[in-house]
Amino acid sequence: MGLDELDKAPAGGRITRSPSEIARVLEALVSRQVPIKSYVRDGELLFVSRICRADPAGEYIIVESCPDEQANAELISRQRCAFFTDPSGWHVEFVATAPKATLHDGKPAIRFGFPEVLSNVQTRDHARASGAPTVQIHCIADEGGFMPFEGWIVDVSVAGIGFLSYDPTITLEPGTILKECRLEAEMMAPLIVDLEVRYSELVSLPDGTQAKRSGCRFVEPPVTIKDLIGRFR
Repeated sequence: MGLDELDKAPAGGRITRSPSEIARVLEALVSRQVPIKSYVRDGELLFVSRICRADPAGEYIIVESCPDEQANAELISRQRCAFFTDPSGWHVEFVATAPKATLHDGKPAIRFGFPEVLSNVQTRDHARASGAPTVQIHCIADEGGFMPFEGWIVDVSVAGIGFLSYDPTITLEPGTILKECRLEAEMMAPLIVDLEVRYSELVSLPDGTQAKRSGCRFVEPPVTIKDLIGRFR
C-alpha cells in the first residue's frame, strides 16, 4: 500500500469524522510503518512510535510503546491524545481517547479508542501569502467561545489563516471551531471570523522561542479578506 491510498482520503486538508475514511488513512500509516508523534508535556516531552493495528471495524487502534518509559506513562495518564505525522508531503493529525497499556504480539503497546476526528493536509487549495506583514496582525482567537487566547497571524489566503500562539497550555485539536475570532491591526477595521482548526504543530522561532502554529480555514470567508492578504505583499 503506497501514498495512492492516502490519495483516497479526504483531499485538500479536510476534517473527517467518518470511521471508514479515518480507517483508510490509518491503514496506510500502518502499512508504511510511518512514525506518529504526540507532545505529552507542554511541548517538552515527545512520544514517538508507530501504529501497529487499526481495527477495520472502527473500534480501536493499537500503538507500539516507545523506548521512553516516561513518555509512555505521560501518554497513558491522559484522557485524550493528539497525534501527528508528516508522510511524504502530507500532514496528518488525529485525536484518540482512553489509552490503556496492553500487549501486541507479546510486546508492550497502548490501546486507544478509535480516533474521533482526523485532518489530512496535502497541497493547499489556495495559495497563501506569507512572510513579514507590513503591520503586525493580532488575533484574539475564540473571543466568542469559552477560552479566548491571543495569537499572531503568519500567513493568509482566501480560504484561511495560519497563526502563532505562545501559550503552551492551549490545545487545538483538528476540527475545533474558534468562535468570533478578532483579527486586528493598525489602519484596518477589525475582522470577526469563525475558524476551524485543521492542524497544529510546535515550531521553533529564530530566537529559540517555541510556539504553536495552527492552520485554520474560514468557516465563512470575510468579504474584506483581500485587504488582509494585501498586508503580506
